[in-house]
Amino acid sequence: MLQAEWKNVDLDQQTWFLPSENVKGTRGKKQDHYVFLSPFALHSFQELKTLTGDSQWCFPNKQDDGHVNVKVVSKQVGDRQARLKNRKALSRRCHDDTLVLADGQNGDWTPHDLCRTGATMMQALGVSLDVIDRCQKHVLAGSLVRRHYLHRDYAEEKKRAWNLLGDRLSEVLSATYARTPTESMLSFPAYTANSSLPPS
Repeated sequence: MLQAEWKNVDLDQQTWFLPSENVKGTRGKKQDHYVFLSPFALHSFQELKTLTGDSQWCFPNKQDDGHVNVKVVSKQVGDRQARLKNRKALSRRCHDDTLVLADGQNGDWTPHDLCRTGATMMQALGVSLDVIDRCQKHVLAGSLVRRHYLHRDYAEEKKRAWNLLGDRLSEVLSATYARTPTESMLSFPAYTANSSLPPS
């Protein structure tokens, strides 16, 4: 995500293209991937565009000559779980427990855990495991012959899955952060796949 470029985000078509070089996986097996932006995700990208839209990168570094370091989010999340980490507090870096969940009963978490959480939420919303795997760009199990011949992209099913997840996240965050849009640059209004977005 941190390597995303604005040229690959189409706000009008509500898609985000991930070229194979930015996709995790084994060399030679990586494929281009499209994410269909739910109204929730589209709103987030629109807000981000107001902040970084003048850059090539969705998440530019300070010099704006590349994207931020791909480890920066993991470090930031870890710094905010200080009691669960065996780290020395560094100057000019946060060192607190603001991101400790469930009072630390389940240990620390990483940004990659959000993929599992999203998949679990999709499953709870009735999305099939095959579609969840495709949304997460996993190489599908089965024979090489079957993978070679079956090329349907499941675009509509993935779009529905992303919309269901976006609706659920919007619902959760709207209940958690009951504030007006002027209180926060990144507000979480209750947009759903069936509602319309305000003009950008």
